[in-house]
Amino acid sequence: MAEIELPAGGWSPRDYQRAAWNYLTTGGKRFFGVWHRRAGKDDLLLRTTANAAFTRVGSYWHCLPEYAQARKALWTAVNPHTGKRRVDEAMPHELRDSTNEQEMFISLKSGSTWQLVGSDRYNSLVGAGVAGVTFSEWALCNPSAWGYIRPMLQENDGWAAFITTPRGKNHAYTMFQHAEQSEEWFAQRLTINDTGALTTEQASEALAEYVSIYGEDIGRAQFEQEYLCSWTAAILGAFYARELSAVRNEGRLCQIEAIPGFPVHTSWDLGISDDTALWHFQVVGAQILILGCHSQSGVGLDYYETYMRDTYAAKCWTKGIDYVPHDAKAREWTGGRTRIETMMAMGFNPQLVPNVGLMDGINAARRTIPLCVFDTSTEMTGFSALESYKRKWDDVKKAYSMGPEHDWASHYSDSFRYLALSWREARAAAPSPPATTMQNVLAAEGITPPKLRPISRRRR
Repeated sequence: MAEIELPAGGWSPRDYQRAAWNYLTTGGKRFFGVWHRRAGKDDLLLRTTANAAFTRVGSYWHCLPEYAQARKALWTAVNPHTGKRRVDEAMPHELRDSTNEQEMFISLKSGSTWQLVGSDRYNSLVGAGVAGVTFSEWALCNPSAWGYIRPMLQENDGWAAFITTPRGKNHAYTMFQHAEQSEEWFAQRLTINDTGALTTEQASEALAEYVSIYGEDIGRAQFEQEYLCSWTAAILGAFYARELSAVRNEGRLCQIEAIPGFPVHTSWDLGISDDTALWHFQVVGAQILILGCHSQSGVGLDYYETYMRDTYAAKCWTKGIDYVPHDAKAREWTGGRTRIETMMAMGFNPQLVPNVGLMDGINAARRTIPLCVFDTSTEMTGFSALESYKRKWDDVKKAYSMGPEHDWASHYSDSFRYLALSWREARAAAPSPPATTMQNVLAAEGITPPKLRPISRRRR
């Protein structure tokens, strides 16, 4: 084999990339880069990983938000200046033992492997010898992927890099804040004003392009998000942007505990091949305490039977009602039972939520969020999912459709819709709280109780 010097092809980091390159190639373990569009984030991490793979033998992953987009976004992506695939430039064929085009998997002559994966399939990954992981477009990824992969890396003393442009103040924002304050992380935010990667003319052209697609206001906000790395621009098309921003601003995302004597209910989005997601909530007067959430895929109700029993016992919660969607009464092909019958046989207390349309459910969720206090345990999972839940963009019509994008955020968001359609009934089944119960709970946490919107009642 001819000798190849890494980085291959005479590549070297750009001036503004050098700090991150030096950190990662000298043993740095945690990098978070919030860089503007076209700053070369993925290219830098491909080169970094290629170096690492010949320094330490192990498995290396490059994770995009969805597995289906990985092929187009990176595997087949071509460098317009050279006409070569970026993957081939970073890891030339001379360095490989084999390449599996179908699985986007490369086996290197050093004994290391590299693969493109998706955060939507994170729990299908097997972590033997994982030495390094890159999360690309982290703001759009399922944050549960990091929770799943982190123990593998920790066991192997591996490194992780997160690269993204902002998508509102979701899990990427809170994680970047943590990284900035931690001595264990190297965090960096680079706009086009910091890098000079775009000329004034190129920046103006990018802005004009966004305005032509989205209109003046949304187009300019998109430009500021992509090129000026603005956290304040809400996720375009997000259903609950205003309501969830108020939750953060009013301190309603905080540490809370269940109030003794009040049942803790669950709302379920029941999946089979997809995720099953649920929320734990308690209704105290006009206040809804969101105590936790959980999601898992590829498991049956027997898994949740154990999960629920252990969770409620550990937290000393009083079991309430399990609110499930209307399709839970359909009979399954195997066994002939409905899922409601299966749940009842396992000791659950299932009850169907009202059967309303999707948009009616979303509007119910909009009216419900102002009444909610969310426990911080939900921030990196369910709460981020609600922040990321958005309309689907129609490229032909150049507009957002009424329906939502189906991605990792959908399951938690569907489950929350069922909560929004059920909490009034749950309140009717609960005891009346003392007048100052909620105020005392929040005061104990040092939080000023938020003003609640009055609950509208239709006249009969």
